[in-house]
Amino acid sequence: MKGLKKIFKNIENYCIIDLCEGMCFIMKKVLTGLQPTGVITLGNYIGAIKQMVDMQGKYDSFLFIADMHAITVPQDSIELSKNIRSLIALYIACGIDPEKHTIFLQSENIYHANISWMLECNTYYGEVSRMTQFKDKSKKNANFSVGLLTYPVLMAADILIYDIDYVPVGVDQKQHVELARDIAIRFNKKYGDIFNVPDALITKSGTKIMDLQDPLHKMSKSSDNQKGVIRLLDDEKTIRKKIMSATTDSEMSIVFDPENKPGISNLINIYSSLSGLSLAEIENKFKESNYGTFKKEVADLVVGELSIIQKKYYEILNSDLLDKVLDDGRNKTLAIAKEKYELMKNKIGIHR
Repeated sequence: MKGLKKIFKNIENYCIIDLCEGMCFIMKKVLTGLQPTGVITLGNYIGAIKQMVDMQGKYDSFLFIADMHAITVPQDSIELSKNIRSLIALYIACGIDPEKHTIFLQSENIYHANISWMLECNTYYGEVSRMTQFKDKSKKNANFSVGLLTYPVLMAADILIYDIDYVPVGVDQKQHVELARDIAIRFNKKYGDIFNVPDALITKSGTKIMDLQDPLHKMSKSSDNQKGVIRLLDDEKTIRKKIMSATTDSEMSIVFDPENKPGISNLINIYSSLSGLSLAEIENKFKESNYGTFKKEVADLVVGELSIIQKKYYEILNSDLLDKVLDDGRNKTLAIAKEKYELMKNKIGIHR
C-alpha cells in the first residue's frame, strides 16, 4: 500500500513507526509481578521501589499482584487477602502512579490459568523440574504441591499474554524468563506467530540497605532480629528506637567506609538515598558531629519520609481509589488476554 511504510528503529525504550503523514511512538512493554507478602522494608523502598518510581513513564508497564503464585505454598487466607490490598496501597503511596501502570490482580483474570494450561501442554517436565527455585523449595518440604512445580509456566503465561518486551528481574530470576522464551519460541514454531519473545531486563538494584543490627547482611523482612529491620508501616517511636540503637563502631568519625565501618556506612547510605546528598557532602556536613547526633538526623529523615508514605497509604486504603485502579486494570487486561486466548484456542484446534 502506497504511503504506508513502517520503519522500526530502536531508540532507547521504544520504536518509531513512520506512517507517512505522521509519526507515533510505541513504548516497549514491561511486566512486573509482586508477591503479596504484606511487608515492605526500608531496604525494599530504597533499593527497588524508588528505582521503579524513577523509571515509570519510560515503558508501557503492567504491574500485577501475583496472588495465584502465592498459594503454591501454604497461606493464611485472611492474611493473604489483607496483604493483597495493603501491598497495592503501599506501592501507590510510595509513588507508583496508576496512570503510568496497568495494575491488576492475577487471580481476577481467568485467562491466565487457562492460557497457562495450554502452555503446560507444550512444556516438558524436565524444563520445570530443573528450575532452581523449585529444587530449593521442594527440598525444604517433601509434600510440595504440583503448583510449586508448574508455577514457572503460569509465570510464562503472565508474560506472554501481553506480548511483553522486557521483564525486569534479578539474576536469580533470569531462568524464569528464559523458560518463557523457550515456550514462546516452541509455540510459535508449532502454531504460527502468536507470542512476542521477551527478554530479561536485569535490574541494577539501587543502594543496598543493610540490617541495622548486623550491617554485614542485607536488611530482610525475614531477619531473626527484627530490631535491625525498618518496615514502612512502623510507627515513629519504633523507627527512632531502631535507628538510635543501630550497630556502629568505637570511633566517632562519620566516614563512608563499608569495609571497616559497615554500620555507620549503612546509615550514611540511608541518609544519602533519602536526602539526595552525596556521600562526600554528608561526610562534610557531619564532620564535627558524633554518632548520636548523626543517628538522630537519620531518624528524623526516615520518619519524615515514611510519615508521608503512611499518610497516603491510609488515605488510599480507606478510599475507593484502590478498587477503581484494580477494576480498570482488570477490564483492560481481560480484553487483551481474551483475544490471546481465543487466538491460541483456534491455532491449537480446541473450538467448535
